[in-house]
Amino acid sequence: MAGNQGGGSEHVWDEYDWERFLQEQDQKTEKYMQLVETYLDDPQRDEIIAREMGWTQLLEANDWSAEVDALFERDPGADDDLDQDGMDLAAETFQEHGLYQAAFALTIWIDQLFDQKPSLQNEPAAIKLATHSALASAKLAAALSGDDADEIGMTIAYLKRALKAITISMNSAAQLLSGKLITGAQHSVLRQRLFEVRDGIITLMGEYRAEWRRRFGSQGYRS
Repeated sequence: MAGNQGGGSEHVWDEYDWERFLQEQDQKTEKYMQLVETYLDDPQRDEIIAREMGWTQLLEANDWSAEVDALFERDPGADDDLDQDGMDLAAETFQEHGLYQAAFALTIWIDQLFDQKPSLQNEPAAIKLATHSALASAKLAAALSGDDADEIGMTIAYLKRALKAITISMNSAAQLLSGKLITGAQHSVLRQRLFEVRDGIITLMGEYRAEWRRRFGSQGYRS
């Protein structure tokens, strides 16, 4: 999908190509979920959804649920022959990365904060903090799941999404402090953990961008 990474003529996908692709997938996923909710009890649900999504290739399929689910379960550019051992190895790779561990530890800390202050579960800023911190962790997992030379642009695009999620979390933390919903000491620890993840993402993005330029040069790269 990313094109030829060597000296061939195919276009190499950079972070901006991947960002557009991921945005398109987000829109398709949102539309799909809306259709599922709308036609959940309709006996012709899968046929209707396929038609609305433009999946004309599925109109003759026999097992609709399996076919539709497969379109969302498959990662872009994934190898159909990838075995379970390879998937487990990829999981181990991102789980052992220090930045992912810091992001995961942040989500655990926020969960513990909610346990200490149950009232936070009804506060919009607190919910946004927890949701986007978890989202940052998920995006980091996606970015760090592989070290494929063909997908540097995809990795950077996921890192940018993780950075956006952490930035929203930081703003939410500030709102909690200004609203006196958390103490100064709690905010200090939270801020330190958020900055650790944020700075780590920025550093890693810089490293991947430098690697991109080393491999492919500055031509075609939009910094």
